[in-house]
Amino acid sequence: MSTVENDQIIDESNSSEEDDLEKLLLPDVENFPLIPPSAIETNFVTYFALDFTKPAHDQYIYRHANGLCVIGLAPSHIAFKDEGGITSVDFNVGKSDRTAVKVSGKRKKNAQHFESNTALCKVSTKNDSYIVRCCVKGSLLEVNQQLIKHPELLNGSADREGYIAIMMPKPADWLKVKASFVSLQEYKKVREVSCDIKHEVPCDDTLKEPL
Repeated sequence: MSTVENDQIIDESNSSEEDDLEKLLLPDVENFPLIPPSAIETNFVTYFALDFTKPAHDQYIYRHANGLCVIGLAPSHIAFKDEGGITSVDFNVGKSDRTAVKVSGKRKKNAQHFESNTALCKVSTKNDSYIVRCCVKGSLLEVNQQLIKHPELLNGSADREGYIAIMMPKPADWLKVKASFVSLQEYKKVREVSCDIKHEVPCDDTLKEPL
Protein backbone atom coordinates (compact mmCIF):
# COMPACT_ATOMS: atom_id res chain seq x y z
CA MET A 1 0.00 0.00 0.00
CA SER A 2 1.40 3.42 -0.96
CA THR A 3 2.11 6.26 1.44
CA VAL A 4 -0.68 8.28 -0.14
CA GLU A 5 -3.20 5.51 0.53
CA ASN A 6 -2.00 5.18 4.13
CA ASP A 7 -2.34 8.91 4.65
CA GLN A 8 -5.82 8.80 3.15
CA ILE A 9 -6.90 6.04 5.56
CA ILE A 10 -5.52 7.98 8.52
CA ASP A 11 -7.24 11.17 7.36
CA GLU A 12 -10.57 9.36 6.95
CA SER A 13 -10.20 7.77 10.40
CA ASN A 14 -9.43 11.12 12.01
CA SER A 15 -12.34 12.70 10.18
CA SER A 16 -14.71 10.03 11.49
CA GLU A 17 -13.51 10.52 15.07
CA GLU A 18 -13.90 14.28 14.74
CA ASP A 19 -17.44 13.83 13.44
CA ASP A 20 -18.34 11.59 16.40
CA LEU A 21 -16.81 14.06 18.84
CA GLU A 22 -18.69 16.95 17.24
CA LYS A 23 -21.97 15.06 17.63
CA LEU A 24 -21.29 14.63 21.35
CA LEU A 25 -20.28 18.23 21.89
CA LEU A 26 -22.84 19.76 19.55
CA PRO A 27 -25.92 17.50 19.57
CA ASP A 28 -28.78 18.12 17.17
CA VAL A 29 -31.19 20.48 18.92
CA GLU A 30 -34.08 18.98 16.97
CA ASN A 31 -33.67 15.81 19.03
CA PHE A 32 -34.01 17.61 22.35
CA PRO A 33 -37.26 16.98 24.30
CA LEU A 34 -39.65 19.93 24.53
CA ILE A 35 -39.51 19.64 28.33
CA PRO A 36 -36.21 18.60 29.97
CA PRO A 37 -36.52 15.48 32.17
CA SER A 38 -36.88 16.22 35.87
CA ALA A 39 -34.55 14.89 38.55
CA ILE A 40 -37.22 12.33 39.43
CA GLU A 41 -37.42 11.06 35.85
CA THR A 42 -33.64 10.88 35.61
CA ASN A 43 -32.80 9.25 38.95
CA PHE A 44 -35.86 7.23 39.94
CA VAL A 45 -38.19 4.56 38.60
CA THR A 46 -41.81 5.38 39.37
CA TYR A 47 -44.30 2.81 40.67
CA PHE A 48 -47.82 3.12 42.03
CA ALA A 49 -49.72 1.21 44.69
CA LEU A 50 -53.38 1.36 43.66
CA ASP A 51 -56.23 1.05 46.17
CA PHE A 52 -53.69 0.41 48.92
CA THR A 53 -55.71 -1.17 51.77
CA LYS A 54 -58.76 0.87 50.68
CA PRO A 55 -60.34 1.94 47.37
CA ALA A 56 -58.86 5.13 45.85
CA HIS A 57 -56.01 5.21 48.37
CA ASP A 58 -53.40 5.47 45.62
CA GLN A 59 -49.76 6.14 46.49
CA TYR A 60 -46.56 6.48 44.51
CA ILE A 61 -43.17 4.88 45.16
CA TYR A 62 -40.05 6.42 43.61
CA ARG A 63 -37.35 3.74 43.59
CA HIS A 64 -33.71 4.92 43.41
CA ALA A 65 -30.86 2.75 42.13
CA ASN A 66 -29.41 2.64 45.66
CA GLY A 67 -32.61 1.02 46.96
CA LEU A 68 -34.18 4.05 48.63
CA CYS A 69 -37.92 4.47 48.14
CA VAL A 70 -39.67 7.84 48.32
CA ILE A 71 -43.32 7.45 49.34
CA GLY A 72 -46.09 9.91 48.55
CA LEU A 73 -49.67 10.47 47.46
CA ALA A 74 -50.57 9.75 43.84
CA PRO A 75 -52.57 12.38 41.89
CA SER A 76 -55.58 10.06 42.00
CA HIS A 77 -55.60 9.73 45.82
CA ILE A 78 -59.07 10.25 47.23
CA ALA A 79 -57.91 13.09 49.53
CA PHE A 80 -57.39 15.38 46.53
CA LYS A 81 -61.02 14.99 45.55
CA ASP A 82 -62.22 16.76 48.70
CA GLU A 83 -63.06 20.45 48.31
CA GLY A 84 -60.19 22.61 49.53
CA GLY A 85 -57.69 19.76 49.41
CA ILE A 86 -55.52 18.62 52.31
CA THR A 87 -55.48 20.98 55.30
CA SER A 88 -53.29 19.17 57.85
CA VAL A 89 -50.78 16.33 58.25
CA ASP A 90 -50.24 14.42 61.50
CA PHE A 91 -47.28 12.05 61.89
CA ASN A 92 -48.34 11.03 65.39
CA VAL A 93 -50.01 7.77 64.43
CA GLY A 94 -50.01 4.27 65.80
CA LYS A 95 -47.98 4.03 69.00
CA SER A 96 -45.30 6.57 68.12
CA ASP A 97 -44.62 9.92 66.52
CA ARG A 98 -42.92 9.29 63.17
CA THR A 99 -41.09 12.62 63.41
CA ALA A 100 -39.11 11.20 66.35
CA VAL A 101 -37.11 9.05 63.93
CA LYS A 102 -33.44 10.06 64.13
CA VAL A 103 -31.37 7.89 61.81
CA SER A 104 -27.57 8.15 61.77
CA GLY A 105 -24.55 6.55 60.09
CA LYS A 106 -24.19 4.21 57.15
CA ARG A 107 -25.89 1.45 59.09
CA LYS A 108 -28.97 3.67 59.56
CA LYS A 109 -28.83 3.32 63.32
CA ASN A 110 -32.14 3.85 65.17
CA ALA A 111 -34.22 3.38 62.00
CA GLN A 112 -37.68 1.98 62.70
CA HIS A 113 -38.71 -1.14 60.79
CA PHE A 114 -42.27 -1.23 59.50
CA GLU A 115 -44.54 -3.45 57.46
CA SER A 116 -45.96 -2.25 54.15
CA ASN A 117 -49.37 -1.51 55.69
CA THR A 118 -47.97 0.42 58.68
CA ALA A 119 -49.33 3.95 59.01
CA LEU A 120 -46.94 6.81 58.21
CA CYS A 121 -49.25 9.71 58.87
CA LYS A 122 -52.80 10.97 58.73
CA VAL A 123 -53.78 13.61 56.21
CA SER A 124 -56.95 15.57 56.81
CA THR A 125 -59.28 17.61 54.65
CA LYS A 126 -62.16 19.86 55.64
CA ASN A 127 -64.52 16.88 55.73
CA ASP A 128 -62.47 13.73 56.30
CA SER A 129 -59.11 12.16 57.14
CA TYR A 130 -57.03 9.43 55.50
CA ILE A 131 -54.19 7.19 56.62
CA VAL A 132 -51.06 7.14 54.44
CA ARG A 133 -49.07 3.92 54.63
CA CYS A 134 -45.51 2.72 54.00
CA CYS A 135 -46.35 0.65 50.90
CA VAL A 136 -43.05 -1.22 51.29
CA LYS A 137 -41.67 -3.27 54.15
CA GLY A 138 -38.44 -1.75 55.42
CA SER A 139 -36.70 0.88 57.51
CA LEU A 140 -38.22 4.33 57.86
CA LEU A 141 -35.33 6.77 57.31
CA GLU A 142 -37.22 10.06 57.50
CA VAL A 143 -40.57 11.76 57.18
CA ASN A 144 -41.18 15.11 55.53
CA GLN A 145 -41.68 17.32 58.56
CA GLN A 146 -42.29 20.37 56.36
CA LEU A 147 -45.79 19.02 55.82
CA ILE A 148 -46.71 19.72 59.44
CA LYS A 149 -46.42 23.48 58.99
CA HIS A 150 -47.07 23.47 55.26
CA PRO A 151 -49.68 20.82 54.41
CA GLU A 152 -50.47 22.84 51.27
CA LEU A 153 -47.33 21.30 49.72
CA LEU A 154 -49.41 18.19 49.18
CA ASN A 155 -51.99 20.11 47.17
CA GLY A 156 -49.42 21.81 44.97
CA SER A 157 -46.43 19.48 44.72
CA ALA A 158 -47.18 16.10 46.27
CA ASP A 159 -44.92 14.48 43.68
CA ARG A 160 -41.92 16.61 44.70
CA GLU A 161 -41.57 18.77 47.84
CA GLY A 162 -44.74 17.22 49.22
CA TYR A 163 -43.40 13.67 49.51
CA ILE A 164 -44.39 11.81 52.69
CA ALA A 165 -41.39 9.70 53.69
CA ILE A 166 -38.27 7.83 52.64
CA MET A 167 -38.05 4.07 53.19
CA MET A 168 -35.24 1.55 52.73
CA PRO A 169 -36.53 -1.96 52.03
CA LYS A 170 -34.29 -5.02 51.91
CA PRO A 171 -33.72 -6.27 48.33
CA ALA A 172 -35.68 -9.47 48.98
CA ASP A 173 -38.62 -7.58 50.48
CA TRP A 174 -38.62 -5.15 47.56
CA LEU A 175 -38.80 -7.96 45.01
CA LYS A 176 -41.77 -9.45 46.84
CA VAL A 177 -43.81 -6.25 46.91
CA LYS A 178 -42.73 -4.87 43.53
CA ALA A 179 -45.03 -7.30 41.69
CA SER A 180 -48.07 -5.70 43.35
CA PHE A 181 -47.24 -2.22 41.99
CA VAL A 182 -47.98 -0.81 38.54
CA SER A 183 -45.65 1.20 36.33
CA LEU A 184 -46.12 4.84 35.36
CA GLN A 185 -47.53 3.90 31.96
CA GLU A 186 -49.94 1.36 33.49
CA TYR A 187 -51.04 3.90 36.07
CA LYS A 188 -51.88 6.49 33.42
CA LYS A 189 -53.96 3.97 31.50
CA VAL A 190 -55.82 2.66 34.55
CA ARG A 191 -56.52 5.97 36.29
CA GLU A 192 -56.65 8.22 33.22
CA VAL A 193 -55.33 11.15 35.23
CA SER A 194 -52.78 13.89 34.76
CA CYS A 195 -49.14 13.20 35.66
CA ASP A 196 -49.02 16.50 37.51
CA ILE A 197 -50.72 16.77 40.87
CA LYS A 198 -52.31 20.07 39.80
CA HIS A 199 -53.60 18.40 36.64
CA GLU A 200 -51.86 20.96 34.43
CA VAL A 201 -49.61 18.59 32.47
CA PRO A 202 -51.42 15.93 30.43
CA CYS A 203 -50.16 12.36 30.55
CA ASP A 204 -48.45 11.84 27.22
CA ASP A 205 -47.29 8.30 26.50
CA THR A 206 -44.32 9.77 24.69
CA LEU A 207 -42.95 11.17 27.95
CA LYS A 208 -39.70 9.54 28.98
CA GLU A 209 -40.02 6.67 31.45
CA PRO A 210 -37.73 7.17 34.48
CA LEU A 211 -34.42 5.35 34.19
